[in-house]
Amino acid sequence: MGISDLFSIEGKTAVVTGGSRGIGLMIARGFTEAGAKVYISSRKADVCDEVAAELGCGSIPADLSNDEGVEHLARELQAREGSVHILVNNAGNAWGAPFDEFPMHAFDRVWNLNVKAPFHLTRLLRPQLRAAASDRDPARVINIGSIDGIHVPMMDNFSYSASKAAIHQLTRHMAKELVQDNITVNAIAPGLFPSQMTKWAFSDESVGEAIRTSIPIGRHGEPEDMAGTAIYLSSKAGAFVTGAVVVVDGGSATLK
Repeated sequence: MGISDLFSIEGKTAVVTGGSRGIGLMIARGFTEAGAKVYISSRKADVCDEVAAELGCGSIPADLSNDEGVEHLARELQAREGSVHILVNNAGNAWGAPFDEFPMHAFDRVWNLNVKAPFHLTRLLRPQLRAAASDRDPARVINIGSIDGIHVPMMDNFSYSASKAAIHQLTRHMAKELVQDNITVNAIAPGLFPSQMTKWAFSDESVGEAIRTSIPIGRHGEPEDMAGTAIYLSSKAGAFVTGAVVVVDGGSATLK
Protein backbone atom coordinates (compact mmCIF):
# COMPACT_ATOMS: atom_id res chain seq x y z
CA MET A 1 0.00 0.00 0.00
CA GLY A 2 1.35 3.42 -0.98
CA ILE A 3 1.30 6.41 1.36
CA SER A 4 -1.32 8.15 -0.78
CA ASP A 5 -3.64 5.15 -0.34
CA LEU A 6 -2.86 4.87 3.36
CA PHE A 7 -4.17 8.37 4.06
CA SER A 8 -6.86 8.48 1.38
CA ILE A 9 -10.53 9.14 2.13
CA GLU A 10 -11.44 9.64 -1.51
CA GLY A 11 -14.95 8.46 -2.31
CA LYS A 12 -16.04 8.14 1.31
CA THR A 13 -19.26 9.78 2.49
CA ALA A 14 -18.76 12.08 5.46
CA VAL A 15 -21.09 14.12 7.67
CA VAL A 16 -19.79 17.09 9.67
CA THR A 17 -22.14 18.76 12.14
CA GLY A 18 -21.43 22.39 12.86
CA GLY A 19 -19.61 22.35 9.55
CA SER A 20 -20.25 25.93 8.48
CA ARG A 21 -17.60 27.59 10.66
CA GLY A 22 -14.67 27.08 12.99
CA ILE A 23 -13.28 23.61 13.54
CA GLY A 24 -16.18 21.98 11.69
CA LEU A 25 -15.42 24.05 8.59
CA MET A 26 -11.72 23.19 8.82
CA ILE A 27 -12.59 19.49 8.80
CA ALA A 28 -15.29 19.78 6.12
CA ARG A 29 -12.96 21.70 3.81
CA GLY A 30 -10.17 19.18 4.38
CA PHE A 31 -12.49 16.26 3.68
CA THR A 32 -13.83 17.88 0.51
CA GLU A 33 -10.35 18.66 -0.81
CA ALA A 34 -9.34 15.06 -0.03
CA GLY A 35 -12.08 13.75 -2.33
CA ALA A 36 -14.78 12.75 0.15
CA LYS A 37 -18.49 13.31 -0.45
CA VAL A 38 -19.35 15.68 2.37
CA TYR A 39 -22.54 16.88 4.01
CA ILE A 40 -22.42 19.75 6.47
CA SER A 41 -25.11 20.69 8.94
CA SER A 42 -25.60 23.80 11.05
CA ARG A 43 -28.43 25.66 12.71
CA LYS A 44 -28.61 28.66 10.34
CA ALA A 45 -29.93 27.42 7.02
CA ASP A 46 -28.72 30.36 4.92
CA VAL A 47 -25.18 30.13 6.29
CA CYS A 48 -25.12 26.35 5.92
CA ASP A 49 -26.27 26.57 2.30
CA GLU A 50 -23.81 29.35 1.49
CA VAL A 51 -20.80 27.54 2.93
CA ALA A 52 -21.83 24.26 1.28
CA ALA A 53 -22.02 26.02 -2.09
CA GLU A 54 -18.52 27.42 -1.53
CA LEU A 55 -17.10 24.01 -0.60
CA GLY A 56 -19.04 22.09 -3.22
CA CYS A 57 -20.67 19.77 -0.69
CA GLY A 58 -24.15 18.92 0.57
CA SER A 59 -26.11 21.03 3.05
CA ILE A 60 -28.65 19.77 5.58
CA PRO A 61 -29.47 22.56 8.05
CA ALA A 62 -30.62 21.35 11.47
CA ASP A 63 -30.77 22.63 15.03
CA LEU A 64 -29.17 19.79 16.98
CA SER A 65 -29.87 21.35 20.36
CA ASN A 66 -33.25 19.61 20.39
CA ASP A 67 -34.53 16.11 19.63
CA GLU A 68 -36.47 17.21 16.57
CA GLY A 69 -33.38 18.65 14.92
CA VAL A 70 -31.32 15.52 15.53
CA GLU A 71 -34.08 13.32 14.14
CA HIS A 72 -34.52 15.61 11.12
CA LEU A 73 -30.83 15.40 10.22
CA ALA A 74 -30.83 11.62 10.61
CA ARG A 75 -33.94 11.25 8.41
CA GLU A 76 -32.48 13.48 5.69
CA LEU A 77 -29.23 11.52 5.65
CA GLN A 78 -31.06 8.19 5.63
CA ALA A 79 -33.09 9.37 2.64
CA ARG A 80 -30.01 10.46 0.70
CA GLU A 81 -27.36 7.89 1.62
CA GLY A 82 -27.54 4.18 2.27
CA SER A 83 -24.15 4.25 3.95
CA VAL A 84 -22.08 6.80 5.85
CA HIS A 85 -18.35 6.20 6.25
CA ILE A 86 -17.51 9.12 8.56
CA LEU A 87 -19.58 11.03 11.12
CA VAL A 88 -17.97 14.04 12.78
CA ASN A 89 -19.95 15.23 15.80
CA ASN A 90 -18.62 18.76 16.02
CA ALA A 91 -21.61 21.04 16.67
CA GLY A 92 -21.35 22.58 20.11
CA ASN A 93 -21.72 25.68 22.21
CA ALA A 94 -20.35 27.21 25.38
CA TRP A 95 -21.47 29.43 28.22
CA GLY A 96 -19.37 31.70 30.39
CA ALA A 97 -20.35 33.31 33.67
CA PRO A 98 -18.86 33.70 37.17
CA PHE A 99 -19.46 30.74 39.48
CA ASP A 100 -21.93 32.59 41.73
CA GLU A 101 -23.93 33.80 38.74
CA PHE A 102 -23.88 30.66 36.59
CA PRO A 103 -27.49 29.85 35.60
CA MET A 104 -28.99 26.37 35.81
CA HIS A 105 -30.28 26.51 32.23
CA ALA A 106 -26.72 26.99 30.96
CA PHE A 107 -26.06 23.34 31.76
CA ASP A 108 -29.13 22.16 29.85
CA ARG A 109 -28.30 24.23 26.79
CA VAL A 110 -24.68 23.14 26.61
CA TRP A 111 -25.30 19.51 27.56
CA ASN A 112 -28.05 19.02 24.97
CA LEU A 113 -25.83 20.04 22.05
CA ASN A 114 -22.42 18.92 23.26
CA VAL A 115 -23.31 15.51 24.68
CA LYS A 116 -26.86 14.37 23.94
CA ALA A 117 -26.83 15.26 20.24
CA PRO A 118 -23.63 13.32 19.38
CA PHE A 119 -24.94 10.24 21.18
CA HIS A 120 -28.38 10.21 19.59
CA LEU A 121 -27.22 11.16 16.09
CA THR A 122 -24.70 8.32 16.16
CA ARG A 123 -27.38 5.96 17.46
CA LEU A 124 -29.79 6.93 14.69
CA LEU A 125 -27.12 6.63 11.98
CA ARG A 126 -25.78 3.30 13.23
CA PRO A 127 -27.35 1.35 10.32
CA GLN A 128 -25.75 3.66 7.75
CA LEU A 129 -22.37 3.48 9.51
CA ARG A 130 -22.62 -0.30 9.74
CA ALA A 131 -23.40 -0.50 6.02
CA ALA A 132 -20.19 1.39 5.18
CA ALA A 133 -17.96 -0.63 7.51
CA SER A 134 -15.61 -3.54 7.01
CA ASP A 135 -13.09 -5.17 9.30
CA ARG A 136 -10.16 -3.73 7.34
CA ASP A 137 -11.69 -0.29 6.86
CA PRO A 138 -14.17 0.51 9.64
CA ALA A 139 -16.71 3.30 9.59
CA ARG A 140 -15.56 6.20 11.76
CA VAL A 141 -17.21 8.40 14.36
CA ILE A 142 -15.17 11.40 15.48
CA ASN A 143 -16.40 13.44 18.44
CA ILE A 144 -14.94 16.88 18.98
CA GLY A 145 -13.97 17.37 22.59
CA SER A 146 -11.63 19.97 24.06
CA ILE A 147 -8.58 20.33 26.24
CA ASP A 148 -10.99 22.07 28.62
CA GLY A 149 -12.28 18.55 29.33
CA ILE A 150 -8.75 17.46 30.26
CA HIS A 151 -7.39 20.31 32.38
CA VAL A 152 -9.05 23.07 34.40
CA PRO A 153 -9.49 26.02 32.02
CA MET A 154 -8.80 29.64 32.90
CA MET A 155 -12.32 30.68 31.82
CA ASP A 156 -15.52 30.38 33.87
CA ASN A 157 -17.08 27.94 31.39
CA PHE A 158 -18.23 25.33 33.91
CA SER A 159 -20.88 23.61 31.81
CA TYR A 160 -18.64 23.56 28.72
CA SER A 161 -15.64 21.96 30.43
CA ALA A 162 -17.91 19.40 32.10
CA SER A 163 -19.57 18.56 28.76
CA LYS A 164 -16.22 18.04 27.05
CA ALA A 165 -15.00 15.71 29.79
CA ALA A 166 -18.29 13.87 29.29
CA ILE A 167 -17.87 13.55 25.52
CA HIS A 168 -14.39 12.10 26.05
CA GLN A 169 -15.79 9.39 28.31
CA LEU A 170 -18.82 8.88 26.06
CA THR A 171 -16.39 8.34 23.17
CA ARG A 172 -14.79 5.41 25.02
CA HIS A 173 -18.16 3.94 25.98
CA MET A 174 -19.53 4.22 22.44
CA ALA A 175 -16.33 2.73 21.05
CA LYS A 176 -16.85 -0.38 23.19
CA GLU A 177 -20.44 -0.74 21.95
CA LEU A 178 -19.83 -0.08 18.24
CA VAL A 179 -16.62 -2.06 17.76
CA GLN A 180 -18.79 -5.13 17.12
CA ASP A 181 -20.13 -3.36 14.01
CA ASN A 182 -16.66 -2.43 12.70
CA ILE A 183 -17.25 1.20 13.69
CA THR A 184 -14.46 3.06 15.46
CA VAL A 185 -15.20 5.97 17.78
CA ASN A 186 -12.52 8.51 18.67
CA ALA A 187 -12.39 12.07 19.93
CA ILE A 188 -10.23 15.04 19.02
CA ALA A 189 -9.49 17.43 21.87
CA PRO A 190 -8.43 20.75 20.29
CA GLY A 191 -6.54 23.49 22.02
CA LEU A 192 -6.67 27.08 20.77
CA PHE A 193 -7.96 27.32 17.19
CA PRO A 194 -9.64 30.35 15.57
CA SER A 195 -13.41 29.90 15.90
CA GLN A 196 -16.56 31.63 17.05
CA MET A 197 -16.01 30.31 20.57
CA THR A 198 -12.44 31.59 20.77
CA LYS A 199 -12.88 34.97 19.09
CA TRP A 200 -12.28 36.64 22.45
CA ALA A 201 -8.69 35.38 22.29
CA PHE A 202 -8.15 36.98 18.87
CA SER A 203 -10.09 40.24 19.23
CA ASP A 204 -7.50 41.84 21.53
CA GLU A 205 -4.00 41.50 20.09
CA SER A 206 -2.22 41.76 23.42
CA VAL A 207 -4.46 39.14 25.03
CA GLY A 208 -4.19 36.89 21.99
CA GLU A 209 -0.43 37.18 21.87
CA ALA A 210 -0.12 36.35 25.57
CA ILE A 211 -2.28 33.25 25.10
CA ARG A 212 -0.48 32.12 21.97
CA THR A 213 2.98 32.51 23.48
CA SER A 214 1.86 30.46 26.48
CA ILE A 215 1.34 27.48 24.16
CA PRO A 216 4.50 25.35 24.32
CA ILE A 217 4.73 24.96 20.54
CA GLY A 218 4.52 28.76 20.21
CA ARG A 219 1.42 29.23 18.06
CA HIS A 220 -2.30 28.53 17.87
CA GLY A 221 -3.76 25.74 15.79
CA GLU A 222 -4.16 26.11 12.03
CA PRO A 223 -6.83 24.57 9.77
CA GLU A 224 -4.42 21.97 8.40
CA ASP A 225 -3.68 20.76 11.94
CA MET A 226 -7.32 19.93 12.50
CA ALA A 227 -8.06 18.66 8.99
CA GLY A 228 -4.98 16.46 9.02
CA THR A 229 -5.90 14.83 12.32
CA ALA A 230 -9.46 14.14 11.15
CA ILE A 231 -8.25 12.73 7.82
CA TYR A 232 -5.79 10.45 9.62
CA LEU A 233 -8.51 9.08 11.90
CA SER A 234 -10.81 8.57 8.89
CA SER A 235 -8.27 6.86 6.62
CA LYS A 236 -6.76 3.37 6.59
CA ALA A 237 -3.89 4.83 8.60
CA GLY A 238 -6.26 5.24 11.54
CA ALA A 239 -8.21 2.01 11.11
CA PHE A 240 -6.74 0.37 14.24
CA VAL A 241 -7.46 3.33 16.54
CA THR A 242 -10.64 3.38 18.63
CA GLY A 243 -11.64 4.74 22.02
CA ALA A 244 -8.84 7.33 21.87
CA VAL A 245 -8.85 11.02 22.71
CA VAL A 246 -6.34 12.65 20.37
CA VAL A 247 -5.08 15.91 21.87
CA VAL A 248 -4.27 18.57 19.25
CA ASP A 249 -3.18 21.55 21.32
CA GLY A 250 0.50 22.33 20.80
CA GLY A 251 1.20 21.00 24.27
CA SER A 252 -1.15 23.30 26.20
CA ALA A 253 -2.79 20.58 28.30
CA THR A 254 0.01 18.05 28.37
CA LEU A 255 3.32 19.93 28.64
CA LYS A 256 2.50 22.54 31.27
